[in-house]
Order: sequence, then C-alpha cells, then structure tokens
Amino acid sequence: MEQDEKKADALTELGADLTKSKQGSIYTLTIIGQVEGHQVLPENAKTTKYEHILPLLANIEESDEIDGLLLLLNTVGGDIEAGLAIAEMIAGMKKPTVSLVLGGGHSIGIPLAVCTKHSFITPTASMTVHPVRMTGLVVGAPQTFRYFERIQEQIADFVTTNSRIDRETFLGYMMRTGELATDVGTIVYGKEAVQLGLIDELGGLSDALSCLHQMIEQEKNQ
Repeated sequence: MEQDEKKADALTELGADLTKSKQGSIYTLTIIGQVEGHQVLPENAKTTKYEHILPLLANIEESDEIDGLLLLLNTVGGDIEAGLAIAEMIAGMKKPTVSLVLGGGHSIGIPLAVCTKHSFITPTASMTVHPVRMTGLVVGAPQTFRYFERIQEQIADFVTTNSRIDRETFLGYMMRTGELATDVGTIVYGKEAVQLGLIDELGGLSDALSCLHQMIEQEKNQ
C-alpha cells in the first residue's frame, strides 16, 4: 500500500513512473513545460524542476530494480544551466536510455533530446534551434556577450557530440534569419530533424520502448 502511494506521488509530482515487465523494468521520466533553474517560475506555469530530476537520475543509475530510462519530452526550453545539467547527467549514465520528443523539444530541450543513447521524434513534433538569449536586466558589457558566446559554444559542442549533426549545419540553423517572426533561428519538424542527424529515428512510443527493450536485453547478455 505504501509503495503504491509513493508511485502515485511520483506520477503526480514528477510525471514519472516505474513499469516492470518480463522484458525489464523501465523508468519513465517526463520533461515538460519550462525547465526551471535558480529562479522559481509562477505557479500557473508548467515546469520541470532540476533539483528534483538530478537526484532522481542518480537513483535510477544506482538502482538494481531499474534496467532502463525512457525520457519523454514536450518542453519549450528554459534555464540553460539547469537543462544542460540534466542532459549531462543522462549522457553520463551507463544504463540504457532512450528519448522521445512529443509535441516539442525546443531550445534547451534539444540537448535533452540528444543526451540519451538513442533518440526518437514523432512526425508532428517540432524543435526550435536558436542562439542563447536572455530576458530581463542584462549588464551591457563586452564580458556579458562573450559569456553568451561561450555558453552557445558549449551547447553546440554537446549537441554535435551526442548526435549526428555537424557543427557547421547546427550553427547555421541556429543563426538563420527570416524563419522566425521575432527571433533568429529555425524550427525543424520530425522528419527533417532525423534527416539532419539531430535525432536518430522517426517513431512513436512503441518504437522507443522496443528500442529500449533491445538495449536492455543486450546489456543483460553482456
């Protein structure tokens, strides 16, 4: 009874669930809305809180009861450092990991989409590639713009290291003009994201689960 209550709490608070079957135990984790960083967002905004996700990922990696991680993404982006922290943790996991972009994997959602060992995107899902930007008060000094450049370089390095897209193409899509109404950047949809090498495969939930089951089976055989 207590275990069922904990499972219900995890599903309600984190959008997370552990499913056990004869093929293995899969932990499903969702990244939704905005990735919340050091600043608390309004209560009416759907958020993914990095301080919840980071220790959870460590637990998933260490748990003997979990064989793999399924990451479901429908995010507009959010805090850059928080998003990269989550992405780096997942990229550093030894357990089988698969991501599925549903709806959108925009902005910092792109590193989160490519950080798993294999990635999927549905045909209707979209991803917005754009430069680093910040709203609110910004110190108008050369060092601030250099900081933006360096963060942008880190994002490009991470994405190109964890996907098949080359750096020049990724930066070209990031800096494209005329694509977005009020911003610089590009929107790519499912099929194009796969053709670019940004995402590994076009597919849905059953495809992602099938891939994860295969990876778990290979891991067990080793």
